[in-house]
Amino acid sequence: MTRIAAAVVIGVATCLAALAALAAKVGAGGQLPDTYFDERSQPAIDYATRPPDDPIAQLNRKLQSGQVTLAFEPGSGYLRSVLAALSIPVESQIAVFSKTSVQAPLINPANPRSVFFSDAVVMAWPRGGFIEAAATDPQLGAIFYALNQQPEPVPQFVRSGRCTTCHQSGETLGVPGMLLRSLPTRADGRAMPQRGNYVTDHRSPLSERWGGWYVTGHAAGGAHLGNTVVSDENQPESVVTSRSPGLMTLKDRFDTTGYLSTHSDIAALMVFDHQMQMSTLLTRISWEARAASQSDVAALLHDAAREVVDYMLFVDEAALPGPIQGSSGFTEWFSERGPRDSRGRSLRQLDLTRRLLRYPCSYMIYADAFDALPGMARNAIYRRMWEILSGQEAGPRYLRLTPDDRRAIVEILRDTKEGLPEYFQPVP
Repeated sequence: MTRIAAAVVIGVATCLAALAALAAKVGAGGQLPDTYFDERSQPAIDYATRPPDDPIAQLNRKLQSGQVTLAFEPGSGYLRSVLAALSIPVESQIAVFSKTSVQAPLINPANPRSVFFSDAVVMAWPRGGFIEAAATDPQLGAIFYALNQQPEPVPQFVRSGRCTTCHQSGETLGVPGMLLRSLPTRADGRAMPQRGNYVTDHRSPLSERWGGWYVTGHAAGGAHLGNTVVSDENQPESVVTSRSPGLMTLKDRFDTTGYLSTHSDIAALMVFDHQMQMSTLLTRISWEARAASQSDVAALLHDAAREVVDYMLFVDEAALPGPIQGSSGFTEWFSERGPRDSRGRSLRQLDLTRRLLRYPCSYMIYADAFDALPGMARNAIYRRMWEILSGQEAGPRYLRLTPDDRRAIVEILRDTKEGLPEYFQPVP
């Protein structure tokens, strides 16, 4: 059995075990969490059978028609060509060495899984393995795929249904979404969730982030869990010292032959932390709007919009203990993308001194997933955004959005966001 085949068998076994546990719970009279959707009973969603129209599904069609071809390279196979076809920058590479993938047998600190991302696609590959991918369909949420790393006349991504065993749970708000974990990890790559198991996003302090991940760049003033392994399983706390080891290039840790980058950029990691939960929140409110009965939808959307907007405006963002500096060029690439307002400002401009973004409003407001929201959901989000940005919301937790922050966000949105409601007027 090949290493790739073994990885698939282990992944399937893990998923079957999870399904068996879930079936036992329900069979014993247990209830699934209220946040869990059964898409089989929701024709308005129809996640399992509706043909997706995400960027990878579109790429598959272009490959079939001959409009796009992929080049197969020694070492990394189709990876570089796929990234170029999907406009995913190599600078976005981040690397995880914990065995938290279907390809666990391949992954360890000397052979991490490289992860690349854009606004709508996440691509992952461990050296010697196949390509894993998740792409956001504007209607359905995250769709999961695999691409075999062997030369084919017409390579095709194959949709994988088993991934939702882990990627659709209470931790993903009951919808298909990304799950970003931080766990203490042994020297062989095995995770130790019993010693710490964090699901992280921009609200998480740095001290909880990136266990089992490589982190290149510099974080002043505080420790994170990256770049470290548990050497003494009886004393796991010895891993988390006053500072995690600084690392500027992955070449200092392992042979990077075959990898497209020698970085696991800290700035890219921070953007990734924010984006994964933001994407899941957009999927959740979309499903709420389409699956709820007419009598329940207003109340559901009111609550869901508050959660989406609080996250979108970074109301609970963990403050940075000091300046962050990336190492791969991702900061420059990301900040240059725009769109920009008449004064040259953009929601993609990174701060990295005290918080992630210079103007604390998620750039995901430009995503196809946002524009494709049902009208009632999108309107509920806009109404809640305006309550906060206009100052109508006077709750103490919103004071961290300064008058300058609110004014700048409104001005940028008025110049750059098509379809913005007319009631978004300049803020004094």
